[in-house]
Amino acid sequence: MVSPLVALTPKVQSAIAAALGDDFCEADPVLRPSQFADVQVNAALALAKKVGMPPRDVAAKVVDALDLDGVCSKVEVSGPGFINLTFSDAWLASLLQDVAADERVGVPAQAPENIPIDYSAPNVAKEMHVGHLRTTVVGDALARTLEHLGHHVIRQNHIGDWGTPFGMLIEHLLEVGEGSDEAQLLVTDPNAFYQAARVKFETAEKAEPAGSAGDFNTRARTRVVSLQAGDPETLRLWNELVDLSKVYFNKLYTTLGVTLTDLHLAGESIYNAALPGICDELEGKGIAQVSDGALCVFLDGYTGREGKPVPLIVRKSDGGYGYATTDLATIKYRVHDLGAHRVLYVIGAPQALHLNMVWDTARKAGWLPDDVVPVHVQIGNVLGDDRKILRTRSGKPLRLMALLEEAIDKARSVIDETRPDLDEETRATIARQIGIGAVKYADLSVAHDSEYVFDLDRMVSLTGNTGPYLQYVVARVRSIFRQVGLDPLAQHAPIVLGQAHERDLAKHLLGFGDVVAEVGATYEPHRLAGYLFELAQAFSAFYENCPVLKAESDEVKQSRLTLCALVLRVMTTGLDLLGLEAPERM
Repeated sequence: MVSPLVALTPKVQSAIAAALGDDFCEADPVLRPSQFADVQVNAALALAKKVGMPPRDVAAKVVDALDLDGVCSKVEVSGPGFINLTFSDAWLASLLQDVAADERVGVPAQAPENIPIDYSAPNVAKEMHVGHLRTTVVGDALARTLEHLGHHVIRQNHIGDWGTPFGMLIEHLLEVGEGSDEAQLLVTDPNAFYQAARVKFETAEKAEPAGSAGDFNTRARTRVVSLQAGDPETLRLWNELVDLSKVYFNKLYTTLGVTLTDLHLAGESIYNAALPGICDELEGKGIAQVSDGALCVFLDGYTGREGKPVPLIVRKSDGGYGYATTDLATIKYRVHDLGAHRVLYVIGAPQALHLNMVWDTARKAGWLPDDVVPVHVQIGNVLGDDRKILRTRSGKPLRLMALLEEAIDKARSVIDETRPDLDEETRATIARQIGIGAVKYADLSVAHDSEYVFDLDRMVSLTGNTGPYLQYVVARVRSIFRQVGLDPLAQHAPIVLGQAHERDLAKHLLGFGDVVAEVGATYEPHRLAGYLFELAQAFSAFYENCPVLKAESDEVKQSRLTLCALVLRVMTTGLDLLGLEAPERM
């Protein structure tokens, strides 16, 4: 199954070669949407200088060579040399019939690649805040889409589960008692547990006299050494911290409706044993050198103030390791052990310099071949009404779970008002689907590297470019089939396009496969979100202007039911790729 533009491209290329010579057999036909036709061929303007002819003459020669019998009902040259093509209704209907018979509704299956995707990445014993929303939601949409295109996606939740804070956290766990209510804060309120440990540590730091063996800070530092040395009891306590945090992570991921599980955890700790070897290899190859006691990599082209080189520190002067060392071990593992063809890092835009330095170092070391492509899917900020990073009134990062619960409550108030006829359980389910869908769609409908203002009232609205509007369109289609007692998945009647709104809907439906493939190539889920919104609008216009159940004949009725069924399949597939549920009723 191919889209109209894909089907048309070789036909126009053949006409260009026939008109201008074989040297132009691979010329780009430059196909673009047109307000005067279905497609505009703009190649004549680009080719005119090469062949030394006026653009309109080039366009006329190409039109004379075009063989579009049965494909186009109208072909004409306009303006300075545009070729306007209007598809025949029968050809569009035949393409759409192919989509209806395709279980993938026109989405191409690509040659599979191994694609690790690094996303979400919360910290153990810390609550996820609104800053984690975008990397989690965008990363999950990309994972779903690339899998649907046929790739082997390897989810990598690179959690922060190692380092000096764990000495402090383990000692606090011992003091409050394993299994205590305070320990359960790691599941219900991780920040409270972390802050209590931090207060103890800072209080001990300021205490006099400092340094006695019983001081909390001294014990915390000693515990770090034991953790790094692999002390069994310390590792047991560390595992307990991690396990309690997993419960919290999984609760949030379930609420948010993302596909991350414990199987996808790939924390900093798994690379710990490899870090000394990373440093030794870099130093042995002459890539890293000691500077002011630290082992550093200095790369060409990375300079700071006054032209001084910016170092990538792979081993600190105290012998410890930082993010650079772990990230080098990570890219080496993902290429050599996971067999990556592409590696996606769905993390904040400010990390661009760090990632580029890590990747360039990995290339110099031979760990990152030229045919493996690392990609930084840059994530922008979520803003409040003041256009500053969204925070609580006290200035603290907004808890993600609190934000999601507020969205569900807001959606519930809308459902209680609009559907009082539904039972309590159904309204609660729909409210969750709408509330979470509203938050996720608002995020995914804007470019991932841009900022946006978080506005729950707008997000849960049933009108406008919102998740609930798209969900409502799906619910409306389902209601049509409930009225006639038919299964939409079994609706495959011949499609007849007789009305302008039917035709417009058909063209939108035929674009689904191209858009999904584009998301897989550009890593931009907002393109799919925009497509689904336009399809929803096209369906609404069709529904208002083309009676379905009261159509003028049974043939037309069955054709329109088939169009409705195809809208349902495309919308639900597209929403699922974005990670949104589609309620049965709204």
